[in-house]
Amino acid sequence: MRMVDLIISKKRGQALSKDEINFIIERYMAGEIPDYQMSAFLMAVCFRGMNRDETAALTMALVNSGEKIDLSPIEGIKVDKHSSGGVGDKLSLVIVPLCASVGIPVAKMSGRGLGHTGGTVDKLESIKGFRTEMSREEFISNVNKSGMALVGQSANLTPADKKLYALRDVTGTVDSIPLIAASIMSKKIAAGADRIVLDVKAGSGAFMKTVEEAEELANVMVGIGNSLGKKTVALVTDMSQPLGREVGNANEVREAIEILQGMGMEDVTTIALTVAAHMAVLGEAFAEFDSAYEGLLDAIKSGRALSKFRELVTLQGGDASVVDNPDLLPRAARHIDVMAPQDGYVFSIDAEKIGVAAMLLGAGRKTKEDSIDHSAGITLHAKTGKKVSRGDVLLTLHTNVSDWSEAEKLALEAYVISPEKPAPITYIHKVIG
Repeated sequence: MRMVDLIISKKRGQALSKDEINFIIERYMAGEIPDYQMSAFLMAVCFRGMNRDETAALTMALVNSGEKIDLSPIEGIKVDKHSSGGVGDKLSLVIVPLCASVGIPVAKMSGRGLGHTGGTVDKLESIKGFRTEMSREEFISNVNKSGMALVGQSANLTPADKKLYALRDVTGTVDSIPLIAASIMSKKIAAGADRIVLDVKAGSGAFMKTVEEAEELANVMVGIGNSLGKKTVALVTDMSQPLGREVGNANEVREAIEILQGMGMEDVTTIALTVAAHMAVLGEAFAEFDSAYEGLLDAIKSGRALSKFRELVTLQGGDASVVDNPDLLPRAARHIDVMAPQDGYVFSIDAEKIGVAAMLLGAGRKTKEDSIDHSAGITLHAKTGKKVSRGDVLLTLHTNVSDWSEAEKLALEAYVISPEKPAPITYIHKVIG
């Protein structure tokens, strides 16, 4: 078997076998296939695609390149969630304790933020003392004890995916549905959950800019999960504007607490409850979606979900007093209001521009090596559909940097104000699986 022959086969649109895909990944990880040949192969996949069997085989080849986590010592059906990323996406902070409050064990591994999207681990680390690293034994013990744990992703999971992604990033081969799907699903499969709910974002702040693209990706990932014995459901959800009102690490923890108190904005609360309800059905805590949604809503109203978040913070070494007094979370020194330049309706908000502006304020990273300011971020006072007058505050920048002019310009550019009122936003576009 020669790599050049496999490149030619894929260039001609031919399907590769499981053995051929395993050969490619194994030899690449062994250093026997050079980057220039792998780059050629990735470009061929971008142009010619992969069928479902090929994509599933690639997923498992990535899984088998590293450590696989055994969650069998955890009692019950383990349900994991994945978000394809977005601006203001603090859903894991809400969903993990919410699911645990109705008896669904969630052993969650999350990443750090890069670019305009935030990472769950960074958000949790804005809580003083919160540990996102722990031994495998402690991780499993915490889930058995409290029904939840939320930690940083192991460096040994899917090393082939990390190596491939670095190559894709510099060769213009990121935007391929099979490659994206295999990358995401390999991490979920390796993380050991029994069942998976995928939150695939669509809109200006997401990688998939249109609902159609997001739906295509969701269908492929559901197919992979089900073909590998992991019952999978995907939701295509809105990311045409930032989710909720807060963007930034400590800011988003504050908002997550508000949601668990029953005081969250409609968009973020609806999506959180919908994702969690599908997880609860897959975890067999409820027989069907409507009863699960009502049961989770009751967990918020009764205070059980907030109590679970307090328990999560305590278990992982954090200062649980922030749950009752969010003012203890980090706060920036400077708060800059950005005003509406004209009368009208907020017609749209470019979520990606808001995310980049937050990064420039210190809330995110341009490179993996950058440090972040947990107190930096943006508060949105006017979301899509709101009527504003000239001089009204659209948003507030929170920062410790001395020059915020570029972030302010970008944040204002994100807003389109029109005499015409926009159509209401659909929060859940599609459920697949």
